[in-house]
Amino acid sequence: MKQEINPKDTNRAMAFELWMNSPMPMVTLTKTFDATRLYKVSRRRGLKFNMLLCWCIGKVASRIEEFYMLPQNGKLYKYDRLAINVIVNNCNGGINSCDVSYCDDLEKFSRDYTALTQSASSSCQNAFIDDAMVIGTSAMMATELDSIVNQYTDQFCNPMVMWGRYRKKWLKVTLPISFQFHHVQMDGGHAAHFLEELQKGINNI
Repeated sequence: MKQEINPKDTNRAMAFELWMNSPMPMVTLTKTFDATRLYKVSRRRGLKFNMLLCWCIGKVASRIEEFYMLPQNGKLYKYDRLAINVIVNNCNGGINSCDVSYCDDLEKFSRDYTALTQSASSSCQNAFIDDAMVIGTSAMMATELDSIVNQYTDQFCNPMVMWGRYRKKWLKVTLPISFQFHHVQMDGGHAAHFLEELQKGINNI
């Protein structure tokens, strides 16, 4: 469910006053992750690496209050659930977008992820969820990337997690991840906490 809330009734009141009308309110942090555990689980269980990472992102975000609020069109909204947006290469050589509802059950999330991404790829149709706070993701597996900075636009204020191809060296797998967020939604400290918790989530999957 999505509902408008008064910023003054939240811990984002000052941020709303400072950044809601900023022409460039987005902030990007980049961190190199140890993705060894994620890689091993992916191989051992036959699960997609990117799906596992999306689930970890949802699991960590679902425990952070700020992820349930989002500024849009000069207002602040609160949601009661999260979804993960995935960009899919379609059969016509283009891309489509699909939202996957987050749930704690990894097997269910995996089934939903697979069904929705395959459908988007074959039908060339987007699948959006309107009543969930959507965390965007973008995986550019064609190359290794050190950092990604997305477009800054008031048309899309959702947080975005982006990465390229993972890097294997001896017994370790690393992956630089960029996290972009709207400053009204959270501060740098919240974002840094999310990245730290994401590393823990990856380690413990």
